[in-house]
Amino acid sequence: MSATAVPPPAGRPAGRRDDVAPGSQTRPLVVRTAAIDLPDGGLTTLVDLLPDAKPLAWVRRGDGIVGWGEALRVTTGGETRFADADAAWQAVLERAVVRDDVRLPGTGPVAFGSFAFDATSADGGVLVVPRVVVGRRGDRAWITTISSGLGAAPTTALLDPAHRTPVTGPGAVTEADGAVAAADWPAIVADAVARIQAGRLEKVVLARDVVATTGRALDPRWLLGRLAAAYETTWTFSVGGMVGATPELLVRSEKGLVASRVLAGTIRREPGMTDDDALLRAAHLARSSKDLEEHEHAVVSVARALEPFCTSMNVPEQPFVLHLPNVMHLASDVTGVLDRPADRPGPSSLALAAALHPSAAVCGTPTAPARELIRQIEGMDRGRYAGPVGWTGSDGDGEWGIALRSARLDDTDPRRVRLFAGCGVVAASDPAAELAESEAKLVPMRWALRG
Repeated sequence: MSATAVPPPAGRPAGRRDDVAPGSQTRPLVVRTAAIDLPDGGLTTLVDLLPDAKPLAWVRRGDGIVGWGEALRVTTGGETRFADADAAWQAVLERAVVRDDVRLPGTGPVAFGSFAFDATSADGGVLVVPRVVVGRRGDRAWITTISSGLGAAPTTALLDPAHRTPVTGPGAVTEADGAVAAADWPAIVADAVARIQAGRLEKVVLARDVVATTGRALDPRWLLGRLAAAYETTWTFSVGGMVGATPELLVRSEKGLVASRVLAGTIRREPGMTDDDALLRAAHLARSSKDLEEHEHAVVSVARALEPFCTSMNVPEQPFVLHLPNVMHLASDVTGVLDRPADRPGPSSLALAAALHPSAAVCGTPTAPARELIRQIEGMDRGRYAGPVGWTGSDGDGEWGIALRSARLDDTDPRRVRLFAGCGVVAASDPAAELAESEAKLVPMRWALRG
């Protein structure tokens, strides 16, 4: 029997977890993890193993975890969406029966999660515990089965191609403007620039969406396979209808160490650009006062959010340039040692993600006025775009990215998908240039859709 938590009924406080299905909490989850050899001598990619239309994935450079089926789901909402999800997960773990013969990050009980950018969004948050998880870390691989009964021991029979339906392409793809037409978006940016120049705030991140319609029902595995292959330095993800390849790691917590990759400041990489031209453009980005200002806001916001949880931290003085196929970003890796007193548990990765969200990289500076300005002028509900997405394990460790370079699959129309892109706006921003930057950031998902 699966256990399910659903959004609160009308009139109930947002963010409250409600258990349904009589007796759903009487049986603990039974979790078994065993080492395996992947098919084809390990040449098979993790996303190739996914068998159904609701895949779960968190993969980078061939390593990571994928999952399918649903042993348990928790949905939350409102300001307490992170804390409620974390508490529900801890309650599940307290009663779980676990046998883990591998003991690596991502083994044992695992929950995939995706959370809305804004507390006011109806998309709220979701944690999904799959029935099957397959993972790889270096030369080691494993399979985990999760059930609410005794269940069967993990077996590689679950990886038999007979369990998988063929991946199908989307067919012809057409696009239409989203909530705000592309032609109208520069005026919104100009409004934000005027408010920044008037001293109301220092930076705001504005986003836009594009609606794509596919000729056939969209198979998310089509997107995952293409993104994982072409953007292997990013974190390719699929959780709760959000699919993408984010270059930005919000937080990784592993064995007492914490890390966050901050991206802010972007320049387009043109198709066919030579290596020499790319180096010249990267040098221009590294000297751009506008982009350096935007990046500094983002790094400071992450460092300040992590500091209360750490005994020591390393915050780079200068960013490096991260090269991706379509863009280049100013990037900084902020790291620290978590404070883990002997008399109490340290913060979970989800708690750290909640403390970091929203960073200046996706919201602005100061946070409160930037978030309010987004609500006033952006013209759309971001849903889970630009919110935390990733996974957490039984020891609280995990990885959470920011749902960027992503798309939201429609729950009711399998041929409809929303693509998103956003840009950091500061006093020196040019509205036309910001529109061009947003177009560059839409490239990965547009490419992945069209094949």
